[in-house]
Amino acid sequence: MKASTFEFRFRFLILATIFVLGFAAPWNYWLHLDSIRTWQLLAAWPARSGWISFSTATIAVLLLGIVWALKGAFLRTWGTAYLSPSIVQDSAMHGEGVIEAGPYRYVRNPLYLGNFIHTLALALLMPPSGAIFCVIAIGIFQFRLIAAEESFLTAKLGAPYLAYCGKVPRLIPALTPRVPASTMQPKWPIAFLGEIYMWGVVVSFAILGWRYNSILLIKGVLISLGLSLIVRAFLPRR
Repeated sequence: MKASTFEFRFRFLILATIFVLGFAAPWNYWLHLDSIRTWQLLAAWPARSGWISFSTATIAVLLLGIVWALKGAFLRTWGTAYLSPSIVQDSAMHGEGVIEAGPYRYVRNPLYLGNFIHTLALALLMPPSGAIFCVIAIGIFQFRLIAAEESFLTAKLGAPYLAYCGKVPRLIPALTPRVPASTMQPKWPIAFLGEIYMWGVVVSFAILGWRYNSILLIKGVLISLGLSLIVRAFLPRR
């Protein structure tokens, strides 16, 4: 089932609401559940089994979070470099033509894939129940957004887009390019500014993570979000 026009227009607000619920996990208070973070839970499991020490497991989980944050940021930036932040952040759908360059030669929805991988990193800072809720809710909502966009692009672009869909996978990237190289050139500086929130999260995990303090990391995420809102106000409009 595809997302409605209302859902697409307010997708960032809906995504933000899901993340807030994941971090807050209000049902934990209602059900009197523990407020341990997913990071701690994942580190404790192999330690209790005697496979590795808790400190080593904690470092392993942190490195996993850094890798997820980095992959999400790179995918988002790579995809935005060929679309421009103004289109990525617009409340309306765009379909001027089929883009067959950069990550779009390997996967049709690199931005949504980057979002989901980014969600896995943030889920480490949430309570386990909040992490499960957030990952599932983000996954379902993004599938609905993808369905809406693909329906829109099919109606607007027709056969060329259907041919592209027949070659390039929706979410699982191909190991090799599925379409010929394009002459389209990426705009890396503006893409990086457009995705500065993602890179702020990478920096937060890479630098603040070694304090092993999830609250400190969450503050880094919030600062990154605030910085991105400021930068977005100065980005050129389409």
